[in-house]
This record gives sequence, structure tokens and C-alpha cells, in this order.
Amino acid sequence: MCGIAGQLASTAGPHLPPISGINAAAIALAHRGPDDSGCFEGHDLGIALAHTRLSILDLSGNGRQPMRSDDGRVVLVFNGEIYNFADLRQQLGDEGVRFDSRSDTEVILRVYEQWRPETEQQWRDFLGAFNGIFALAIWDDRRRELVVARDALGVKPLYYVHTEDHFAFASELKALRPLVGNPVSADAVAVDQYLSFLWTPGERTLWPGAIKLDPGSLLRVRTSGEITRSTWYRLPGFRRIPRSKDTAAQLAEQTAACVRQAVHRQMVSDVPLGAFLSGGLDSSSVVAFAREVDPHIRCFTIETPGGTDAGFVDDLPYARRVAQHLGVNLDVVRVDARNLATEIEEMVWHLDEPLADPAPLNVLHISRAARQWGIKVLLSGAGGDDLFTGYRRHLALLRERYWSWLPEPVRRGLQRMSLHLDARTSIGRRVRKAFAGADLDGDERIVSYFRWLDDRRVHALLSPALRAEIAESRPEQPMLDFLADLPTGTPPLERMLALEQRFFLAAHNLTYTDKMSMAVGVEVRVPFLDLDLVEFAATIPPHLKQRGGCGKWILKEAMSGILPHDVIHRPKVGFGAPLERWVRHDLREWIHDLLSESTLRRRGLFDPAAVSRLLADNDAGRVHAPYTILSLACIEVWCRRFIDHRQEVSSDAAAIH
Repeated sequence: MCGIAGQLASTAGPHLPPISGINAAAIALAHRGPDDSGCFEGHDLGIALAHTRLSILDLSGNGRQPMRSDDGRVVLVFNGEIYNFADLRQQLGDEGVRFDSRSDTEVILRVYEQWRPETEQQWRDFLGAFNGIFALAIWDDRRRELVVARDALGVKPLYYVHTEDHFAFASELKALRPLVGNPVSADAVAVDQYLSFLWTPGERTLWPGAIKLDPGSLLRVRTSGEITRSTWYRLPGFRRIPRSKDTAAQLAEQTAACVRQAVHRQMVSDVPLGAFLSGGLDSSSVVAFAREVDPHIRCFTIETPGGTDAGFVDDLPYARRVAQHLGVNLDVVRVDARNLATEIEEMVWHLDEPLADPAPLNVLHISRAARQWGIKVLLSGAGGDDLFTGYRRHLALLRERYWSWLPEPVRRGLQRMSLHLDARTSIGRRVRKAFAGADLDGDERIVSYFRWLDDRRVHALLSPALRAEIAESRPEQPMLDFLADLPTGTPPLERMLALEQRFFLAAHNLTYTDKMSMAVGVEVRVPFLDLDLVEFAATIPPHLKQRGGCGKWILKEAMSGILPHDVIHRPKVGFGAPLERWVRHDLREWIHDLLSESTLRRRGLFDPAAVSRLLADNDAGRVHAPYTILSLACIEVWCRRFIDHRQEVSSDAAAIH
């Protein structure tokens, strides 16, 4: 696990940009790789690559990067883990290939040298040979070509900027600043998307021109300035994988075997390894199989004595129940919820994106505690809901059969009636959410379940200038375009799961899992996103995933007898940070400073009067808008750090105790 960055100057451009910024880019990524670093520079061609190393496999200097071929013509930088590297190494060894290290990095390099992929199909075969998580860049001097690629599900991040004379990439946005300078404004469409979803679906970021490379994609950049983009991996839903004909009992047994295989495969490490354990089904399943390899695996959970918002269930009793049942060590990381609130600005900086969700702070504190124990690798249950269902929207989609057949005018009436429900209660919010897209049809309605705010409420918060700038765009368009390419007849639940896997995972869950763990030099692995498991899950009929009111039914059956019944069937919850209390009390002064009239007018993104009304209504309890308010504040924090280049933490936030 590491950080990578690089740039390539185009000889077709008006001038060659300096490559001296590569060392500064490496410094910006030092937290991702605190064990070592290195740079490669080819001044004559304007190529520069940087790498910061978190040593996990082959801790010796033989695994250092950038790694060069024997003739020096091929250079590789790689962030990630290849779980099947030992098998690939054995295959190459049988063919007479010599290795100088025990690292997975060298396996990638040697496979490239053997295969020399050139066509799109050859690149698909090359990258498809690796079962793992990665962002990588390969410079081939013979071809005068730089290739950058990202893993199938987007577990590892990769951003890039492409101009007429320059291509730059990095694991994190902040590392692009020494290579291309600071952004001078915020991307209007991205602002619209962050307020609509709390994250950005697709390739946009708040930095205009800075693009997230899509999961399963690769770019080929040549010194001539030509750049080509292709997809090397597509989700199983696009390939019409046949449904399994096995019985439910057989599929449950196969599910357990596939999860076990994924967990065992991802435990390869030359350093101590631990696990998240929230007491939920997903993390508990991972730990249950991990202890088969390491009975003494150290697990971590979090406790927030400051309390949670209404509607959340305390994880700690369940985590302790699982730990006792499995006989594993459980470290409880105790963090006062009020202190968590002070770390919002740090969170935005580490995330590179203004994700308005306090859940990343959970990852940060557990990763920090693990690192203090000398643990560099943690296993996570992320991805279980996205393969097997489990979110409330999956159940809401299933219940559409009770009303979706109604004529459109009646459905529109349901949608309007739901707006009058009290959003300050959890049941009111859930019903409003369920009927928010009742007046829509097909894919439009499926996408609406991911929205946090509709267009009307988003536009009411935007400044007139920003509204004009986004007049021709739709924040959900990347998701609609994605669904349009799915085969005709794909069931609605499978269409929604495809959106989870392609967008919600990569743009939200995996983004914060990677960034917050790597902020303290810890690698997180996600067994549920093992490609063999992803492919297998696609063969399971939808009705065995969401069975009536029971989400994740097949996984629950698979874990029956392995985990306690009350853990398997516990309520689905998220990270229960008391955000409502934070916004009204703990963070009130900080928020009102960030969203003051003078600040908003100077920034020009939001309508000061509309934001002021929202704050007043939320303070008075007339509306329930903590996430929207946090999103507005996080966007301003991002602008201060990335556009204004402010380094300090707000004195108001720092003073909160």
C-alpha cells in the first residue's frame, strides 16, 4: 500500500512544464507511505514518477519503487495489493523468469515484460490477471507511452489532470497541486452533485479539470500528446451471467465458501494484520473466517460515549458478543462524540473531497489505534451491502410493487403528500425518501433513491450565477447513462445493485475507507469485493438476496451456525454520530462562521439568504437538515484548503471540547 504520482510532458505542447514538482508531490503523499519513498525522472522526455511506500510484502529494499526492468526501459509505480501474486510468480518461474524480490510489485513488472500488452483485449487480459486492488502507472520508454490504470471496483483512488501539454496523476488530489498548481474555483456541476447525493457520481471532483479515473479503466498517454481511454473491466451485470440453478441451501453453502476463500486470500502479509468489527453481519463474517487463519487476530470497534442521534443502535454490545463468540481480541476505541466533531476539517483535507458524512471519522480513529499496536493492515466488511443488499433503499424498491402500478397522476400525488410528513422524525424521513421519486418511471426512479436533495431544494440554495452555470446539466446523468447500457430486462434490484457497485462504493464508501486509513499509514482490504466473490454473487437470483423484508438473506443463511442468531438478524445501522446535535450545538459557531453572509457572498456558490433561512429553520426544529448543512460547510472547508490554500484549522472548531 502506497502513494503514487507522476507527470508526462507532451512534446506537441508549446513548452515543457518543469518536473521539479515531483518531489513535492511525493511529500504530499508521505502519509500513505511512511516507510520509504523514491522518484524516477527522465528529463529528456519530461517523464517523472514518484512513490511513497507502506511496506507490507517483502519489507527489504528489493521491493522499492519506482521499480525498473532489467534494461531500465520500463518503470512501474504501484499502489495496492495483488492477492494472487504467488500463483503468478510460480507460473512465470516455471517459464524461466528470474525474480529479485518477493514483492507483488515485481510480479506486475515481470508479467508486463512477458505479455507486452498493446491491443485493448491484451490490456484487458493483462490487468484481468491480477486479483487485487490497485492504482498503477507503467512508463514504457520503447513505446514513449505512459499507462495508468485503476482496479475493477475502484478500491484504490487515482486522479488526473490532462492539458494540451501536460498529463499529471496522483493517488490524492492534494498531491496534484505541486504538479499543476492550485484550483482557482469550484466545479459548478460537482457542487450540484455533492448537495444532491453528498458525493459525486462519475468522474468529476470539486477541482475543475481534475478527474477521477473510473474503476476498471485505463489511460494510455503518449509523448505526442495523444491520450486514449478504455475499460478493462465491466461489472457482471453487463455480461448476462447466467443465474445459478442450485437450491437456496446449496447457494448459501457456496456463499460461505466464497467469502471464506476471499478472506483467506486477502490475509497475505509480512506485517501484523487486524480487522474492523462493528458487530454487523459483514464485518463479523470477515472476522469469523479470518480467525481460521489467525486465531489471535486483533479486532477493533468504536465507542462514542457522547451518544448517537435517534434511530441508531449502539454497535458495541454486538461487537463484544461476536468477539466473545469467536474468541478474538477486541480493542474498543473510545472517542467522545464531541471531540469527533472538531475533526471535520481534518476529515475533508484527508478525503480530498467534501463528503458530508461523519462515518470516515470512525475509520480514522480505528486505523490510528491499529497503527499504535503496530498493525499496518485491517480487514473490512465494506461491500457486503452492495453485493447482497442490505440498505433500506433495497427494501423500498421491493415494496414498489404495492404502488408502482398506479397511474402517474396518482403516484405524483403520493410524492406530494409525502412532502408534508414530519422530516424531523425517522419514520417521516424514511417514508418521504421512499416516495421521493414516486412520480418518476424506470431508471429515473431507481436513481432517485440515491438522492439526498431534489433539484428544487438544491437550486434554492445555489447562487443565481451557479444556477445559471448548471442549467443544462443533471447531477444524476452519469448514473442514468450507466443504467442505459445494462441489458434490457435486468431486474430493478440488480440495476440498483449495479449502481451501488459502480458509484456508491467507489465515490463514497471506498473513497473514505482508503483516504482515512492511509492518512495514518494503514492499509484496508475489502474481501467482499474479491473479484471471484463479485462474479459469484452475480449468479445468485435477486429474490435470494432481498427476500421479502429480509435483506442479505443468502448471506444470513450462509453464516447461520457460524455467527450468533441475534448478530445475523440485528437491525441494519450506520455510524451513529450525533450529527443533529453537532449541527445545533457543538459545531454551531463553526458552521455559522463558515456559512456567514460575508463568506458566502465572497465565495459566490450559495445564496446567503437561503442558507440563513435553512440554518434558522434547522435550529428551531422546523426542518431536519443536518447533512445538508454539513455538506455546505464541508464545501466551504474544501474551498479554503484547496483554492485559498489555507493550512490552519478553524479556531472555532479547534476550541470545541
